Amino acid sequence: MRKIASQPMVGVVMLILFGLPSIAMAEGLDSGDTAWLLTSTALVLFMTIPGLSLFYAGLVRSKNVLSVLMQCFSITCLASLIWLLYGYSLAFSEGNAVIGGLSKAFLSGVDRGAMSGTIPETVFVMFQMTFAIITPALVVGGFAERMKFSAMLWFSALWLTLVYLPLCHMVWGGGWLGSMGLLDFAGGTVVHITAGVGALVAAMVMGNRKGFPTTAMPPHNMTMVVTGAGMLWVGWFGFNAGSAVAANGDAGMAMLVTHISAAAGSLAWMAMEWIKYGKPSVLGIVTGMVAGLGTITPASGFVGPMGALIIGITAGVVCFSATSYLKRVLKIDDSLDVFPVHGVGGVLGTFAAGIFVFTLGGAGVEGVTMGKQVGIQLTGIVVAVAWTAVVTFVILKVVNAVVGLRVSSDVETQGLDITQHEETGYNI
Repeated sequence: MRKIASQPMVGVVMLILFGLPSIAMAEGLDSGDTAWLLTSTALVLFMTIPGLSLFYAGLVRSKNVLSVLMQCFSITCLASLIWLLYGYSLAFSEGNAVIGGLSKAFLSGVDRGAMSGTIPETVFVMFQMTFAIITPALVVGGFAERMKFSAMLWFSALWLTLVYLPLCHMVWGGGWLGSMGLLDFAGGTVVHITAGVGALVAAMVMGNRKGFPTTAMPPHNMTMVVTGAGMLWVGWFGFNAGSAVAANGDAGMAMLVTHISAAAGSLAWMAMEWIKYGKPSVLGIVTGMVAGLGTITPASGFVGPMGALIIGITAGVVCFSATSYLKRVLKIDDSLDVFPVHGVGGVLGTFAAGIFVFTLGGAGVEGVTMGKQVGIQLTGIVVAVAWTAVVTFVILKVVNAVVGLRVSSDVETQGLDITQHEETGYNI
């Protein structure tokens, strides 16, 4: 009887002794939040490779399809290593109002036991890395089919360092815009305004593609475009709902409003095109989807379903008009419409967040009036636009002086696939 009775006691003691380390490590960790952030991280990386890669590659001419795929893939690798070396530290460690410090350079202190709220810091590092990857990859659309590959690498590294990292710290890393109360749930300023303005400045500095705007330059593979667009739509749930950094009601609402805005943006763009040109195009409906997604991004954690509907419809109409105006009136060759879709959408969504957070089921902001919040949103927009425009211009001039930005006229005529990489996308 004594021997039998002692066995449960021994088991309890062993469990306590050997279980202490795991209990300590698990303290504060929420497995649901962690699982959702792991999933969201995969979804956001999926947006760049293969989503954005296929979307952009299908939009260019067949002689440049591999160059765009190569640019997106190489940026994924380059941005990942920059994030490891100093990017995460400059964005999210303690610093000043504009930039973080180097206390987490080389991911110092980010080990298995390090926590960021209710999730392991390793997961937070990786989740934020995927944002740092896709943002410079979006800029590729502004100079597609005419920038040297070497120049693209230098530009992307410098742009990520000098544009993205400071804005990321200012908004999300404890800098002055976030402290001011700027509402940017998943990247209206940090991702979309920076990418859009960066692409516009690059397009203007480099000049139009040979033959633009008199020569038609239609997408070479619309099947590829639609496939990539579908991947972007699905991946965007990780982008926006993952930015709640928890598996909670905010994440659920962010996912719902993201989907509503995408659908509304698609149909609004389609309707505008149908009215103006007599037929709805496949390119139009998928571009409207991207506009709806980009525009809801900064507001996704703050607005309700009806607010998202209005934001999506407005995105489709405004971004369609901006695209037409940029190409047909201003004749600026932003090759893949990065500025009118992402830049204008980011501005519109950041502004709209300050309104719809207070109405139509929005989350509200305690102790702040709508007028004051809109003022804060406008400040964030101006800072993001100005910072990106000035720094991008300087980077382009420096890179041009060192390695040259643009390929020669003959190389552009041949295409970047064969001249830059000695490969072709289609062997027929």
